[in-house]
Amino acid sequence: MRANQLLGALYGKSMIEVKNIHKSFGTLEVLKGVDLTVEKGEIVSIIGKSGAGKTTLLQIIGTLDKPDAGSVVIDGVDVFALKEKELADFRNRHIGFIFQFHQLLPEFNALENVMMPAMIARVPEKEAEKRAVQLLTELGMAERLTHKPSQLSGGEKQRVAAARAMMMSPDVILADEPSGSLDESNKKELHKLLLQMREQYGQTIIIVTHDKELAEISNRIIEIKDGKI
Repeated sequence: MRANQLLGALYGKSMIEVKNIHKSFGTLEVLKGVDLTVEKGEIVSIIGKSGAGKTTLLQIIGTLDKPDAGSVVIDGVDVFALKEKELADFRNRHIGFIFQFHQLLPEFNALENVMMPAMIARVPEKEAEKRAVQLLTELGMAERLTHKPSQLSGGEKQRVAAARAMMMSPDVILADEPSGSLDESNKKELHKLLLQMREQYGQTIIIVTHDKELAEISNRIIEIKDGKI
């Protein structure tokens, strides 16, 4: 709690406010009135058994899925009150995603994959390329810009995915089992990378993970059990 209090004093505001989230799939109620507040600049890990609702909650916070009831406010914006096009634009500009299996587009090289969010937002190509090169260089990928995903190691793919997540300088990074497909060496690199992202850019980061070591770098660890926190 002390780390959370210090962050609250430092930043003075909540970045994410989740209130009374309910979500069912058919007759199965996965989330049963979840409340969660995450401060600006905080790293929070969400843990729990398979099927507990971790990824469902993360997808709702990331606006990739909608709750049956409840609200999500990100940096003061009630995201599900936005129209569909506004919501898609908000997601692209304010939320970055890192997935377990990277979700890189195989036909594009590392640089092009990182530039993708900026292209969707119609950022001028030269400006987008400059930003993408900067991010990849900071993440130790300067020599791999023109390599396609099939030519990259698991750790390198995850660094490209992290750079893509950072492309629009989002307020929030959501990571779903980001270390799940990595070996021990690359897991340690990922831990350093997430801390670096928070320290350098001040992002608020939520991680869904089964990885105890990854969870321990967080300011808080939250467990979902039977659809509740």
